[in-house]
Amino acid sequence: MSKRDFYEILGVNKSASADEIKKAYRKTAMQYHPDRNPGDKAAEEKFKEAAEAYEVLSDADKKAKYDRFGHQAFGPGMGGGRSGAPNMDDIFSQFGDIFGDEGFGSFFGGGGGRSRGGGGRQRGQRGSNLRIKMKLTFEEIAKGVTKNVKVKKNVICTTCAGSGAKDKNSVQTCQTCGGNGQVKRVTNTFLGQMQTVTTCPTCNGEGQIVTAKCGSCRGEGRVFGEETISIDIPAGVQEGMQLSMSGKGNAGERGGMAGDLIIQIEEEAHAELVRDGLNVAYDLHISFPDAAFGTNVEVPTIDGRAKIKIPAGTQSGKIFRLKGKGFPEVQGYAKGDQLVYVNVWTPQDLTGEEKAILEKLNNSNNFKPKPDKNNKSFFERVKEAFN
Repeated sequence: MSKRDFYEILGVNKSASADEIKKAYRKTAMQYHPDRNPGDKAAEEKFKEAAEAYEVLSDADKKAKYDRFGHQAFGPGMGGGRSGAPNMDDIFSQFGDIFGDEGFGSFFGGGGGRSRGGGGRQRGQRGSNLRIKMKLTFEEIAKGVTKNVKVKKNVICTTCAGSGAKDKNSVQTCQTCGGNGQVKRVTNTFLGQMQTVTTCPTCNGEGQIVTAKCGSCRGEGRVFGEETISIDIPAGVQEGMQLSMSGKGNAGERGGMAGDLIIQIEEEAHAELVRDGLNVAYDLHISFPDAAFGTNVEVPTIDGRAKIKIPAGTQSGKIFRLKGKGFPEVQGYAKGDQLVYVNVWTPQDLTGEEKAILEKLNNSNNFKPKPDKNNKSFFERVKEAFN
């Protein structure tokens, strides 16, 4: 598969200045950053592609060679030694200066687990994310709620404070990288010298070596434990929605950043109400006399009960709307309604006396169906109610 043009990848033309190329790379890298696109392989490839393009176009000599020979300038036949996009470690170590001293982490709430200390050092491995399910009642969803949840997970070892070392004398500066966490390699090629910076293979980018491990955590800097976490659930959440709490997942190894806590929302079924988006539906059953004479009834709502008036002559299928009695929009201003569907109850087991009365009434002219042509059908009323 042929490579895309480096200028096309970054969205700049050949006359773009170094500053324009840098800004374009920053924008592209942020768009396809793995922390913003977890599990998206296509985005990860575009992220690597952008890094490769910037590595060439940001270097005046490499850019000149690319402008003249294209991708062939770095092919085996030209002695360039390039074999495709750099790996993820190379990207984060070489181009962290584009995003400031803290690298990419400052742009993604620290969720990337790639924050770096001075000299390019990278603390231990980031902890994994945790997922929990949280059941909420209609009342809790309508108002929002704070839940205190006990979560079993990896927590920081209190014996070594997460360092993984037996004591402070059990940590030494890595001799391979001199504590930088990175090693540089200079290669002489036909086109000149090429310098690459990679994560130190001895200390895995940490800049330090643990010579004696902590007895409590066996050098991991974390142990399995439990933490009580206070979770603020905003009003209006829905079934299947996921909330994320940065840094509340499993603790990382040897001081690495903690993963995130993912909370998946589940709705507890209500005894009488049904949710439909922001709206709430309720089936109201009334007797035939109440429908004929009219009556006042109480219906359940999310936050209590409400009285509604049933006019005389109400037909089955009539829909009453209680404005603002539904769910609020998450982080918005809209609020749903409660729809009350009227069902006129037809008696099923009649006594002989009741049958005689109804047979007499059945011959009355007022008991014969006389639908008004102007009256909307049931389906039209439902459609109108939800719109």
